[in-house]
Amino acid sequence: MKQWIAPLAVVATLLGSAVSAPVYAQTAAYPSKPIRLVIPFPPGGGTDILSRLVASKLTENFQWTVVPDNKAGAGGTIGIAEAIKAAPTGYDMVMGQKDNLVVAPWLYGNLPWDPTKDLVPVAHVAYTPVVIATAANSKFKTLADVVAAAKAAPDTITYGSPGNGTTIHLAGNLFEKAAKVDIRHIPYKGSNPALMDALAGNVDLLVSSVPSAIAQIKAGKLRALAVTSAARSTSLPDVPTVAESGYKDFDVSTWYGLFMPAGTPANVVTLVNSKVNELLATAEFKAAIHAQGAEPQAMKSEQFGNLLKTDYAKWKGIVQASGAKVE
Repeated sequence: MKQWIAPLAVVATLLGSAVSAPVYAQTAAYPSKPIRLVIPFPPGGGTDILSRLVASKLTENFQWTVVPDNKAGAGGTIGIAEAIKAAPTGYDMVMGQKDNLVVAPWLYGNLPWDPTKDLVPVAHVAYTPVVIATAANSKFKTLADVVAAAKAAPDTITYGSPGNGTTIHLAGNLFEKAAKVDIRHIPYKGSNPALMDALAGNVDLLVSSVPSAIAQIKAGKLRALAVTSAARSTSLPDVPTVAESGYKDFDVSTWYGLFMPAGTPANVVTLVNSKVNELLATAEFKAAIHAQGAEPQAMKSEQFGNLLKTDYAKWKGIVQASGAKVE
C-alpha cells in the first residue's frame, strides 16, 4: 500500500499544476479581452461622468478596453445586481457609491444581496461633498437666507434631489435637523431632472453631488450656497461649508469606487487597484476629477473594504431616523 503513496502524491501535484496553470495564465495575461464597466445610473449624472473618465483613462494609459454600460434604475441597485450576478473573472466591474451600496440596502430592506459579502472592493476613485444650490436669479443669496425663510414659513421652501433615500436626500434631511427647519423634499428620478427643475425655478433649492451641478455653477446659472463636507471643495473654493455657515461638525460626503463580483481572483483585484491608483497619482487625472467637482483619493482595496463596512453600519441608523421610504 505504501508504494502507492508517492506516485499518488506526484499525480495529485501534477494534476493541481495542470488545473492551476490555465488560471494563472489567464490572470497573468489580464486583461485579454474587453472589461465591462457597469454604471448604475443614467447618462449625464455624476456617477456616469466619473465612470466614463475612469474607463477612458484606463484605455488611454494602459491600452485596456473598458466598455461603459449604463444599467439604471431602483436607486442604482439594478446595476449593482447586474455586476453581482456576473461571473467573477475580472471582466465585469461596477462603479459603486454610498447611495447604492450603503444607503439602498437599508432603504429597500429586501435586496437579495449584501454589499459587504457579494462584492469585492477594488479601487476607491474619488469622494465629493453635496452642494446646496439655487437658481442664479433666486432670492436666496446665502444659506442663512434659506434658514430664515424656512423658519418664517415652514414646509413652503422646496428642494429637489436625485431620489428619495439617496445620500444626497439624506444630506438635505440632516441639514434640516441641524438647522431645525422644515423644508419640503421633492425627489426626482436622477440628477438631471432635479437640476433642470432647479434651473427653471420649479424648486427653490437643488441638493446635488458637485459633479452633477458644477457645470451650471461655473456657467453662472446656479448659485452654490454651501457644500456639506468638513472642508471646502477644491473645485468650488469660494463656497463655504455648512459647518462654516454655523452648523458645527456637519460633514456629509459620498464616495465612488470600483467593485467586482465576490470570488474575483485576488491578483486581478490587486492589478486593477494598482492601475487605478497609478492614474490617481498623475496630475492630469487629478485635474480631470477636480474639473468634475470631485476629490481624487487612492486607497488599497483593503482600506476601501473597511470604508464600505464602516459606512454600511453607520448609515443604517441615519436612514431609519430619516423616515425615508422607497417611492
